[in-house]
Amino acid sequence: MLLLALDTATPAVTVALHDGTDVIASSSQVDARRHGELLLPAVDRVLTRAGLKLEAVTGIVVGTGPGPYTGLRVGLMTADTFGLALGVPVYGVCTLDGLAHGAGIESGPFVVATDARRKEVYWATYADPRTRLTGPAVDRPADIAGQVAGLPAAGAGALLYPDTFPDARAPEHVSAASLASLAAGKLAAGEELPAPRPLYLRRPDAQVPKNYKVVTPK
Repeated sequence: MLLLALDTATPAVTVALHDGTDVIASSSQVDARRHGELLLPAVDRVLTRAGLKLEAVTGIVVGTGPGPYTGLRVGLMTADTFGLALGVPVYGVCTLDGLAHGAGIESGPFVVATDARRKEVYWATYADPRTRLTGPAVDRPADIAGQVAGLPAAGAGALLYPDTFPDARAPEHVSAASLASLAAGKLAAGEELPAPRPLYLRRPDAQVPKNYKVVTPK
């Protein structure tokens, strides 16, 4: 097994290689506006560090969000392209699940929350680093305060809203290393991973105008 994992659902552009036993190379850069520019160089950098060629990869793991439309589709389209070119399967993993797996919180329940902008968070609750209880969902922090009260929380969304998440901690963003480790463990246990379908949870900011003004002569 050699999994190439990548995620662009948060401000982090993150890539890792996992050989079925451990992460053998990884790279993460935080830049919310340069996912498309940074992702492929990161893949090349990780392969170079591992001393491997892309053709050695036996599967692709990609974070499916939730996340912003533009950033999220960069990772998903890249993963699909690699999968098609190499003839290998592409596995989807919820980005929040990857963050939960790498949060270092060994027992739950606990919360993972990322920044959804518009004063909202993408969030989910977990029984342990591998088991999601609820979500993912998108809400205003104040609206879910009762549901997450008293729970430790990880992620940039939790760190942004200490009134709702008083026990917030790092990591802020998912790492592809955690995503790959989670996927490798599930595959080794014979579990099926979902198809790489995006979890947008809300409509994109860009919308087609509903009422066009007629400017041509009748």
